[in-house]
Amino acid sequence: MIVIGLTGSIGMGKSTTAKMFADEGVPVNDSDAVVHDLYRTDAVGPVGEAFSGTVKDGVIDRQELSRQLAAQPEKFPVLEAIVHPLVRRRELDFLTRHREAGADLVLLDIPLLFEVKGEGRVDVIVVVTCDPQIQRERVLARPGMTGEKLAMILSRQMPDAEKRKRADFLIDTGLGLEAARERVREVIASLRAGKTSEKSDA
Repeated sequence: MIVIGLTGSIGMGKSTTAKMFADEGVPVNDSDAVVHDLYRTDAVGPVGEAFSGTVKDGVIDRQELSRQLAAQPEKFPVLEAIVHPLVRRRELDFLTRHREAGADLVLLDIPLLFEVKGEGRVDVIVVVTCDPQIQRERVLARPGMTGEKLAMILSRQMPDAEKRKRADFLIDTGLGLEAARERVREVIASLRAGKTSEKSDA
């Protein structure tokens, strides 16, 4: 079973691309969705203890948590020390389940794959990218997003140019949805044919 690591900076179209892999029959484990679920279940107690006032109606209030982290960015490691092991446990369950089911490909959608040094958890890395101007327009169109907030998020992410260098495959979502979908199919076909990198194209 080949484990694909899908990553890319904010606004690059990673979630849309992950769905395209799912549409082609590749099982997808979405780290963000796992975290959302953990904020309603296993992470509520420890996060609420570490970040006073973030538990509302028995779940973590993500807006309040974001507000506290924006005011005290030095507390990011505290949150990560709680959440990352829980995410990893869910990920291992996902891999075991699909390996036992006989899947030939699975995809781990990990936004901060490089930042958390997760390369060793996957066999190949697919980086989703696009022109920086398109990225900026997409992100600033999100509700509640500001230039200041975007700058803070980007400061915690490896630059896109560096991610592109480390990729086995690139998917440019700035070329439109159909081009991206076709590229996803090409990547899947390459992997099934035994080709695990396109370094010469990067």
